[in-house]
Amino acid sequence: MFKFFENLVDPYCDYVESDQPPTDLWPFMKGYSEPFKRVFLLAAIMSVVVAAVEIGLIGYMGRIVDLLVGDPAQVWSNNKVEFSLVIAFVLLIRPLLQGLDVLLLNNAMLPNFGTLIRWRAHKHVLRQSVGWFENDFAGRIANRIMQTPPAAGEAMFQVFDAITFSIAYVVGATILLMDADPRLVLPMLIWLVLYGVLVRWTVVRVGPASQKASDARSQVTGRVVDAYTNIHSVKLFAHNQRELEYAKDAIEYSRETFQAEMRIFTIMDVVLVFLNGLLIVSVVGWAIWLWMQGQASVGVVAAATALTLRLNAMTGWIMWALTSFFRQLGVVAEGMETIAQPIDLVDDASAKPLQLSDGKVEIDALSHHYGRGSGGLDAISLTINPGEKIGLIGRSGAGKSTLVKLLLRFYDVESGRILIDDQDIAKVTQNSLRDEIGMVQQDSSLLHRSVRDNLLYGRPDASEDMMIAAAKKAEAHEFILDLVDPQGRAGYDAHVGERGVKLSGGQRQRITLARVILKDAPILLLDEATSALDSEVEAAIQRTLYGMMAGKTVIAIAHRLSTIAEMDRILVLDAGKIVEQGSHADLLAKGGLYAGFWARQSGGFLNADETPE
Repeated sequence: MFKFFENLVDPYCDYVESDQPPTDLWPFMKGYSEPFKRVFLLAAIMSVVVAAVEIGLIGYMGRIVDLLVGDPAQVWSNNKVEFSLVIAFVLLIRPLLQGLDVLLLNNAMLPNFGTLIRWRAHKHVLRQSVGWFENDFAGRIANRIMQTPPAAGEAMFQVFDAITFSIAYVVGATILLMDADPRLVLPMLIWLVLYGVLVRWTVVRVGPASQKASDARSQVTGRVVDAYTNIHSVKLFAHNQRELEYAKDAIEYSRETFQAEMRIFTIMDVVLVFLNGLLIVSVVGWAIWLWMQGQASVGVVAAATALTLRLNAMTGWIMWALTSFFRQLGVVAEGMETIAQPIDLVDDASAKPLQLSDGKVEIDALSHHYGRGSGGLDAISLTINPGEKIGLIGRSGAGKSTLVKLLLRFYDVESGRILIDDQDIAKVTQNSLRDEIGMVQQDSSLLHRSVRDNLLYGRPDASEDMMIAAAKKAEAHEFILDLVDPQGRAGYDAHVGERGVKLSGGQRQRITLARVILKDAPILLLDEATSALDSEVEAAIQRTLYGMMAGKTVIAIAHRLSTIAEMDRILVLDAGKIVEQGSHADLLAKGGLYAGFWARQSGGFLNADETPE
């Protein structure tokens, strides 16, 4: 039975992805709710039915009171069939109806709705560009992905568990009082108007207050995660207290926003108690007055009393449900600041997979300044022939990393273009482009998974033998066999910690190298690929790298000039332009920037901040 309701909606069902999701709350919620239309309709119907049953039972209690006024000996005999049917309904039918209602809410809707939103939101965010992630805290992004789905699920739950139910209940109560005596409806309608005013006052304030509090919580998460992620720097500079103060500012702001939110609820509760007292006194008092005038039966008084007491008990719950609904919508609205952001780097509508044949790279009048008008690259043109090995050097900020990022299309170029085998990379799919490029970065961070998972990230379909062979080429196999994590997993099954923190820099770099060796892509980008290695291991890795470069088009960034001295051609970048190019010997003979760098290096390492004469 549970499985049937749990499988009414597939949270992973196919859907049309949008690069420009709705930025308004209701269209945003409507898009996610589309697969749940049938469940929502059934839930609304069952909510009305359950409310009608409860109102009917209260009304029937009034009838029982009137029946008991007669001869006790005749009550059962005259009404036993009716009583038996009511007993059967209360014991059998009512639980079935209530069970169907909660199965729709608790099993069909709540688990699946949150899962659907989290899955689609994560899928959307993963499509964002590298630059998009660089402009935000990873902790804040993750926090919004985690807190928005349950908030949206709770909001929809309140719609059917409380809001629909309460509307149906109030309508039913009005009908019941009108049936007993139309005059009893008047005080209830007056109360209902005042209650509506209180509801409006509350929800108008609680939505923005909740969004502000939610944003403050995300800020706390971002700052705390930032400290944990950079714990080495925190400890290295002995800045525990500084980080505490930095977090305290956000925590205190979060407390203040939460206090403001809670003040609204306190005022609401006090006013609500007064309004409920007014409801009880007016409706029950009027019912008693009518009975005293002989214009109402004892059953009417009993039903009116039971109804108002039930409404008194419900109003706090209804108000809390309504405010919870708008509070959760506030959380969703705050999450939309991340989840509903448009994809800023998309495939062209007519994009096709890159068809790589030779590996020729052409850069034509390429400029990119990250929107600042300066820095980056300035109108460079370059042709890298198939299989050519290019070394790239320059001081920090010269544009080396920018060129690599543009080749990978982590950013769209501001002007100019990049061609691979005569195909503009802006016109091919991003995944097909990156499938053909292997890259080893200076920052060799790893996934918090096993060594095997990290290696196979380069080529998921590789065999065990292929994986081990790649690790051996990267001089990594021996130390991998000695790894043991705190859970007792060893060797290739050992987990490496967040960003590979449980390994040394050299070990991380060698696993990264092995991953790229395993990928065996025809275009190879190396950004300080051996910077974290000691001299002995670097010498062995250099032989491996030159071996894996065979037949590939290679661009290698290096500060240690000895690592690129054997390249076919070396480019010197300065202020975003190519100012020198040629072989190692040619550039030394020219006596320009490269020769100055070479003369001033220590052990072949470029002083990236020094300007040679």
